[in-house]
Amino acid sequence: MNFDPYCYQYPSRRNVVYGSKGMVATSHPLAAQAGLEILKQGGNAVDAAIATAAALTVVEPTSNGLGSDNFAIIWKDGKLHGINGSGRSPQSFDLEAFREKHWQTVPDFGWASATVPAASKTWAVLAKSMGNLPLTASMAPAISYAQDGHAVAVTTAFNWNKAFEKYRKILSGKEFASWFKTFSPAGRAPRPGERWICPDQAYTLKMIAQTDAEAFYRGEIAEKIVAFAQQTGGFYTAEDLAAVEPEWVDPISVNYRGYDVWEIPPNGQGIIVLMALNILKGFDFTHRDDPETYHKQIEAIKLAFADGFRYVADQRYSRVPVSEMISEEYGASRRELVTDKARMPEAGRPEACGTVYLCTADDDGNMVSFIQSNYAGFGSGIVIPGTGIALNNRARGFSLDPHHPNVLAPGKRPYHTIIPGFLTKDGKPVGPFGVMGAFMQPQGHVQVLMNTIDFSMNPQEALDAPRWQWIEDLVVEVEPGFPSWAAQKLQRMGHHVRCALDSNSFGRGQMILRTECGTLVGATEPRTDGCVAAW
Repeated sequence: MNFDPYCYQYPSRRNVVYGSKGMVATSHPLAAQAGLEILKQGGNAVDAAIATAAALTVVEPTSNGLGSDNFAIIWKDGKLHGINGSGRSPQSFDLEAFREKHWQTVPDFGWASATVPAASKTWAVLAKSMGNLPLTASMAPAISYAQDGHAVAVTTAFNWNKAFEKYRKILSGKEFASWFKTFSPAGRAPRPGERWICPDQAYTLKMIAQTDAEAFYRGEIAEKIVAFAQQTGGFYTAEDLAAVEPEWVDPISVNYRGYDVWEIPPNGQGIIVLMALNILKGFDFTHRDDPETYHKQIEAIKLAFADGFRYVADQRYSRVPVSEMISEEYGASRRELVTDKARMPEAGRPEACGTVYLCTADDDGNMVSFIQSNYAGFGSGIVIPGTGIALNNRARGFSLDPHHPNVLAPGKRPYHTIIPGFLTKDGKPVGPFGVMGAFMQPQGHVQVLMNTIDFSMNPQEALDAPRWQWIEDLVVEVEPGFPSWAAQKLQRMGHHVRCALDSNSFGRGQMILRTECGTLVGATEPRTDGCVAAW
């Protein structure tokens, strides 16, 4: 099917947003406005992405924070650049010590779940190498939100209260006391519209901005992190923090119906998107809501996840056969396994977690796809006293199987769920896209891309459309609004279909595309407090 991505003819629940000089799309209006403010001050799309990402740590702490990791794909100077801002495990992590505790998996909370965060170092590297403005300028809006306060958004308040109710029942050690002091000082989560102020985080943000993140990794903030680890049985050392360094990488891609779809290579799971698309491009699709379409999408995702869970790991420790996994030949061989019945894959359990996504574009042609996350909600439950730093629980991505390539080891990056996406055609940028939500992310990428390319939807309609997600084995969840008749047909095809009560676990995404006349068109999710800020 011939498809012009700039010729939108279909209505949606809300309209796409157009702009000509710049655009920021993300899950929170205040964060989007922060990015737009920086564009208007002379910053480029990279500066705007830093401003938005920093602001999100303040206005959406339920999904990311100063203890997060991040990844980005950047179109600049006529080419794509990738950066891997995922942290590594502390050098004192020891597989046998974990196994002696009879843990089957890495714990959900506590120091054993936290890798060394790299988010703020990534901001500093990007600002210095690709930005127009110093970090002090780009981070100023985030500092203001933390210092002067902001009104808590509806979705953020819901997730905050959900976390608080869970944490007060299960987090009782002294290492967790600072979480409650920092994020529930009134003995509860903040309510929608209530002003939230976090002076500790404001101070840490200032120190990061003024020192290009050196204070976080070698200075005053680093000292506080290491001291708290020593006091509460943590693993971090000064050497672990000083060793943090984001890695420039070459994005990987497959061609899908004339469009090049780009993802970050492993240790991220973006390769799963590419494997699924390689399987799907061998089929013809005419209707999005055809059960046959859903069935083939689900089967392709299951096959791709089976390979992803088997091979994705830190490539410094185990060679991931990237070129083989995304080859045309391998895609064709996997496609042969798709029949008219649901199949049982051998894979782990995908489930949704906490992440923020953003994308930016400027008047000079630069575009950024950026994603940042604690992993699950607030992360490990550990907050460094006096800093507002909530540490991630990314170590949950490791396997404790000594024979698995993704096995836990010192100084190693885990299997990482967060994945920024980018679309090009004939060597020219079409635009950034992303869908947050742990193992929903590859599934969301595939569905949004096919909505856009195969079914000619505009960006807003592509994001709005009801989704499915594979959970485990033959279990598939569908969100409210998914066609009931299609769900019934999937059930007859062997899928175990269950209807979700809400849309919280089906991802939250954004997209910005550049039109043929040089303007920008963007969209954000109805599943979040999202906003597209345009200039």
